[in-house]
Order: sequence, then structure tokens, then C-alpha cells
Amino acid sequence: MITKLAARASQKKVTVAILDDHASIINGYLYEFEHTDHVKVVAAASFGEELEPLLNEHPVDVLLLDINVPTSPTNPNPYPILHLIPQLIDRFPDLAILVITGYNERPLIKAVMDAGANGYILKSDTSAILGLSAIVRSVADGGVYLSEQAHKQLFLRRADTPEPDLTSRQLEALSLCATYPTDTIERLGKRLGVTHSTARNLLSGAYLRLGVNNRLAAVTKARQLGMITPPDTSSRARL
Repeated sequence: MITKLAARASQKKVTVAILDDHASIINGYLYEFEHTDHVKVVAAASFGEELEPLLNEHPVDVLLLDINVPTSPTNPNPYPILHLIPQLIDRFPDLAILVITGYNERPLIKAVMDAGANGYILKSDTSAILGLSAIVRSVADGGVYLSEQAHKQLFLRRADTPEPDLTSRQLEALSLCATYPTDTIERLGKRLGVTHSTARNLLSGAYLRLGVNNRLAAVTKARQLGMITPPDTSSRARL
């Protein structure tokens, strides 16, 4: 009886949702997963603010996230991934999050993994993309996966390139500031679920560690250092 139950469990499909604003990328994932009996895509979104309603409607085991996706049709700034990941883990504790992106900056990889992601795959990692169904099954079972180059970036830090030591919460605040640049401190605090004074202290602490004195300069420097998602400079973003 135990053997039969185990066999049935192993055949359970892993349900997947995708956040990516390129139809060709989504179609590529769909093609990959069509050739396996163990993974099923149940939903996809093109804007960051569509993600939570989507997950409320569709039970999902694994979420595939691109980093540089617009927040909404009216807000072309990249959605605040460093804020979103902890929020999703809190609301959907059984959800595994797999980031798939072209960004290979060590600070951003570290921040994403510290936020709670189960993996970080580079879009240039052909072997990982071709073996994505196996990776999805692995992270659904509690595994962690890093592309080889992402792994090297994360664990082979060069001594001659020191990085400001920002906390995960400070990076989350800056991620939100980049997405919603006109937010007041009070609104930022509400997004973070903290008081006005705590939000102010998070920003002021980030300013000190980055060596700047205002929000715009902090976001700009954090982007230059690869600590938060950079803006999308493609022609698509400027339309």
C-alpha cells in the first residue's frame, strides 16, 4: 500500500505559473513543458501587479519569474521583486519561486536568494533551460538550483570589489522606491507593513551605507551596483 501511494505521488503534476512580458519566452516554456507528463502551466501574467490575483485564482507549486517585467500597463517601472518574493512566500508558504533572467550581477542574485527564491537561472544557461522541467520538479520538492555562472557570482566574490552592506529590508524598500518613485514615506510604510518612522529609518540607513543623501540618488546607485532591478531601456519600455 505504501509503495502504491508513493508511486501516485510521484506522478502528480507540478503546477506552474509564469511572469514574463515576452510572449515568445512564455511560448518557449509551454513548448518545453508540453513534452513532459509531470509539469503543467496553469497561468501566465505579463505585469507584476497581475501576479497575486493570478495566484489567488490558480493553485500553483512553482512560479517562474523574470526580473524586468513592468509593474502595470500604466507603470512601466519593473515590479519590486525584492518586496514581492517575501510577500508571496508569506501568503503562499508552499510556493517555490524560480527566477529566470538575463541579469548576472552578484548583488542582485544574492538579494533575490536572500529574499527567499528557490533558484536563479540565467537565460543564457542553455542546459538549464532545456532541462527546465526537471529543475521545476526539483524546486517543487524543496530543492535549490543556481546556474553555474550565478553560483560563481554568488560564492566567488572578488575581494577588490567591495559592496555596501545593505540589509534585505533596506533593499526591499529601495526596490519599492524604484517601482513607485512618487510614493510618500507614509505610502512606502504601508506597502512594507511598517510605521512611517520605520520606513524613514530604512531609507536613511540605506542612504548612509550607499554614501548618498536622497531617495533618487539611492535608487540610482543601487541600480548601478546591481543591487536592485535596473530600468528596462528597451524600445518596448519607452513606448
